[in-house]
Amino acid sequence: MEQRINMNDKGQGALKLLFAFGGYLKKSPVEVNLLELVFFRVSQINGCAYCLDMHAKDARAKGETEQRLYGLSVWRETPYYTDRERAALAWSEAVTECDVPDHVYVEACKYFTEQELVDLTFAITTINTWNRLNLAFPTTPGTYQVGQFG
Repeated sequence: MEQRINMNDKGQGALKLLFAFGGYLKKSPVEVNLLELVFFRVSQINGCAYCLDMHAKDARAKGETEQRLYGLSVWRETPYYTDRERAALAWSEAVTECDVPDHVYVEACKYFTEQELVDLTFAITTINTWNRLNLAFPTTPGTYQVGQFG
């Protein structure tokens, strides 16, 4: 692969904005373990190895099980997830794929307040942005340490 731009050198201003979104999400009423599942699932869809490594490590550090992480790509076929998690995963996939049918919205509204759904959507769009940056300007998977970014 040809050497690409180092985002840490050239993208500091924009990266600060993305980190600010992360700071906002830490105060969200959406539970952090659910956000980690969403981050991991969206990163699977987008094929971002760096983000998969990061969010697998962060999720496990917060108590997530290996079984649930391994089953996340086939969450509809497994009994490991709550109805709230299933609604969040369906919402995450729909937002990531830019196709949010009414039935997915209605289901999400059963389990999330309006504020939570807005925050969840910001979380999804933020991880999509991180995925795309890491695919365009690759960061080496396996180098992330839990808590590295605060």
